[in-house]
Amino acid sequence: MNIIAPSHEFLQEIDGLKMLRTLEEIGRICYKSEGKITETSYKPFLSRLIANGHESVIEHEKVSVRIICDRGVTHEIVRHRLASYSQESTRYCNYSQDRFGNELTFIRPCFWEERPEEFAVWQETMAVIEQNYFRLLSLGALPQEARSILPNSLKTEIAVTMDLREWRHFFKLRTSPAAHPQMQEVAKALLADFQKRIPLLFDDIPLGGEE
Repeated sequence: MNIIAPSHEFLQEIDGLKMLRTLEEIGRICYKSEGKITETSYKPFLSRLIANGHESVIEHEKVSVRIICDRGVTHEIVRHRLASYSQESTRYCNYSQDRFGNELTFIRPCFWEERPEEFAVWQETMAVIEQNYFRLLSLGALPQEARSILPNSLKTEIAVTMDLREWRHFFKLRTSPAAHPQMQEVAKALLADFQKRIPLLFDDIPLGGEE
């Protein structure tokens, strides 16, 4: 049994400055103000669009991310319909194989980091599930049958592609204190990375979510 923390990685090279300049060029078509483009004009132009809620322009750029988290979190992620998803399938993945380390991998629940008794109960439960999952396979069950006992805590990988407007919407909802703690954990780490790679477009979203 393996227990890990959630993580993410970008599936493309992110050139934030190039994105911002492209978005300015696209946005200025609306006003036929291309002649006003300078080295730094994208900053006030895009800032003004965001402040005024004119976010359709930023739909022209998209970002793809691989997120490693538990299956419970992905149930919330895929509720965002203006996106494309590809997820690790428990139907076709046989976790008794060498490429999976002959073990199940679980995501450590962040809300039990300082609650050792609850964490111990969770850990014991995951160990029993792993044992019985492999037992079912040894009895001849197919992975698509044995998966019926797998928990929300099972590690999964999901590729997510959204345009920048939808990523803004995602972060506003999923970094909110009202979001599930594990969803917040994933979304806040991702938002911090977006703010580093694509400044300006995400700087107005606090890591605590939209108030």
